[in-house]
Amino acid sequence: MCSRRELANAIRMLSIDAVQNAKSGHPGMPMGMADIAEVLWRDFLQHNPKNPNWNNRDRFILSNGHGSMLLYSLLHLTGYNLSIQELKNFRQLNSKTPGHPETGETPGVETTTGPLGQGLANAVGMAVAEKTLSAYFNRPNYNIVDHYTWAFVGDGCLMEGISHEVCSLAGTLKLGKLIIFYDKNGISIDGETSNWFTDDTVQRFKSYNWHVLDNVNGHDAESIRKNIEEAKLITDKPSIIICNTIIGFGSPNKSGTAESHGAPLGEKEINLTRQKLDWKYPAFQIPTKIYEKWDFRKKGLELEKKWNKKFSSYQSEYPDLSIEYLRRINKELPINWHEKTNNYINFLQDNPKNIASRQASQNSLEEFSKILPELIGGSADLSPSNLTKCSHSSSITDNSSGNYIHYGVREFGMTAIANGISHHGGFIPYTATFLIFVEYARNAVRMSALMNTKHIFVYTHDSIGLGEDGPTHQPIEQLSSLRMTPNIDVWRPSDQVETAVAWKYAIEKKSGPTALILSRQNLFQFDREPKQLDEIYYGAYILYDSKKTLDIIFISTGSELNITLLAAKKIASLGYSVRVISMPSTNVYDQQDDSYKEFLLPSYVTKRVVVEASIEDFWYKYVGINGLIIGMKTFGESAPAEDLFEKFGFTIDNIVSRSLNLLKS
Repeated sequence: MCSRRELANAIRMLSIDAVQNAKSGHPGMPMGMADIAEVLWRDFLQHNPKNPNWNNRDRFILSNGHGSMLLYSLLHLTGYNLSIQELKNFRQLNSKTPGHPETGETPGVETTTGPLGQGLANAVGMAVAEKTLSAYFNRPNYNIVDHYTWAFVGDGCLMEGISHEVCSLAGTLKLGKLIIFYDKNGISIDGETSNWFTDDTVQRFKSYNWHVLDNVNGHDAESIRKNIEEAKLITDKPSIIICNTIIGFGSPNKSGTAESHGAPLGEKEINLTRQKLDWKYPAFQIPTKIYEKWDFRKKGLELEKKWNKKFSSYQSEYPDLSIEYLRRINKELPINWHEKTNNYINFLQDNPKNIASRQASQNSLEEFSKILPELIGGSADLSPSNLTKCSHSSSITDNSSGNYIHYGVREFGMTAIANGISHHGGFIPYTATFLIFVEYARNAVRMSALMNTKHIFVYTHDSIGLGEDGPTHQPIEQLSSLRMTPNIDVWRPSDQVETAVAWKYAIEKKSGPTALILSRQNLFQFDREPKQLDEIYYGAYILYDSKKTLDIIFISTGSELNITLLAAKKIASLGYSVRVISMPSTNVYDQQDDSYKEFLLPSYVTKRVVVEASIEDFWYKYVGINGLIIGMKTFGESAPAEDLFEKFGFTIDNIVSRSLNLLKS
């Protein structure tokens, strides 16, 4: 017979042994939260270790991801495909147990955590997805979507500003199936948090409209269990269970101190901990009786089997809904997707409009959301400016089965929440703000890229072209920064056709985020042949070509493409052979084979010019060190857009003059 404390001690000892073996890591949190984890994972969590991707599983998020050995120990003990050898390989090259949990690397890890607070935000997103998906698909007696989202958070998570953003919204959205455990141990890296974190957490979360359970003994299994049961009874509010714990619980000399937070305990202290916890087994050895109590494989299979039986009946009674559910969960596009979207793009080409690309984006959303109910979007309080709403938009605040989220002024929280929505499954999220405010969302954008999250970023007001709001709102370096982030495909379209193609590309992309960089001002629409239309999907294509041995090549994007084309034609009229390349996506172009790249930018042409109203330095990889880049070297100014473009050299005359100097050099 094993006591609950002994079962929890298995987590503690695996965690401290793995950290010691790796010579780095964070043993304190796993030791402190082991009792909470034991109750949650053995008594409440609905999951199947034999199928980590079972659709109706509960989601568990370790927001304080530095304590990753807690999660790895749980996955190993409950029967996931995570061997004891992988625990011994903690933090080693090519192991399934990296320093912080990474989705896709370890079976059972729902999202990548480590930057504090973002796991909590992802959990909010997963709870949003569960609530919205259940409202769409569930029917009387058929709760096909019916699971909880659980998250562990620490003091650091609640100090991070993102926690305020997302917890405020979670309360507003009444996410009753979101339950978080706050590991209130009063210790962070610098020591006792009472010196820098004295918030009234109870009142804070009550003000967010959360159900708050305070002063829970995080080392008393029965108290933990009762509080979880109470939290589950509250269906119209998210719940926070504030657990008083001791960091490094069981360590005679380091518990309750920062010494146990982020470094191995040391062999001597580990031996003393074994004695104190009455753990009689050597490193990485778990007795059979403990494995048997932890093993969740049989119960997990039964849970999924029961759900499969219910879903089979659901298929009989609601065949159309069940087909749609499986399509969305399996990330499949509708059968008529390609035909309808291609027809739409051809229609745009044949019916030119000189409109802003943000308006073209809204038009594409209007068309594509007819076909894709899984598109769920929102803006950081800029819907009328980002133009992210269309006639099919329905706010989830008013309609739980809706497809639009009013995120409020919460750029960071918005982006991380949408990452969670994407990882839950059943949706393709898009989020929107001004391009300059990607700075507020930066780390969540990076996490989206790191996780290969399918997430569409809509960033409008893309340059000095936004005009009078001035340099505080005019993005200069942001476009290049996004382009240089791995896994993100960035599109800066030049007209409504390229905008629609960019949306289509983003939706069809199997994984990874896409950023759409859109203008405030109206753009000229270009004539294209069918071949040119097809080649937009390569990220770059020839828009104009004199069809002779080339003297000079021009490359441009977005609003600057039209003046570049007009300047190139002036130079062609002087007898030079010119080519103009539209390059809406440098990232997608870079993925093409060498033959296409040589076809577009033949190596014999050394006279190359780029025109783009963003930072210059990015473009040398395309024009060479001696190429000409007409871009931005400084921040912008406050003035009408046309005055700014003239001041900073984005004029036909300036492009012609500087290009002729290049040709003569």
